Amino acid sequence: MKIFAETPRLILREVEHSDAADLFEMDSDPEVHLYIENKPVKTISEITPIIQMLRKQYRENGIARWAVVDKITGECIGWSGLKYYSQPLTLNDHSHIYELGYRFKKKHWGKGYATEAAIAVLNYGFSHLDPDTIYAITDPKNISSQKVLHKLGFQFIEVFNYQGDPTNWFELKKVNWKKEARINDNKN
Repeated sequence: MKIFAETPRLILREVEHSDAADLFEMDSDPEVHLYIENKPVKTISEITPIIQMLRKQYRENGIARWAVVDKITGECIGWSGLKYYSQPLTLNDHSHIYELGYRFKKKHWGKGYATEAAIAVLNYGFSHLDPDTIYAITDPKNISSQKVLHKLGFQFIEVFNYQGDPTNWFELKKVNWKKEARINDNKN
């Protein structure tokens, strides 16, 4: 198991097959899927191909969504990470880009985990992968996710059509992340 990052409360590591029950708890909840295009899973067996897809992305791209684990309890509380979009796959007519994403079990919402995990993901992405920009998308009605992105320094760019639905497009330039990181370091 590869650990990518640690925060004061969290470990961010590769998703393992042993995470299936926790991922099922998260992805079977209709409220977790309220603002995303996926449908909640109905059986734990539906989690296996998701884990296999993530593990394939680790092998092919060196990056994917990571399991977010509570350091005290050892519980996998969700995932956060970067997805790499390459040709011919594109997102909003962009290719060869990294997109930040996060998803957590409902019982862990509102505790700052999305922001804490995303900071670690962005630090890793900008320092190890060295993109000029990292992107993010949200449903226009998902105000909580938009607040997280704004806290992180992402800028809203536009609304675009994603799989037939209006979707907010955000970007964070590396130069702005460096400024944001210095501001956050000075606050601590």
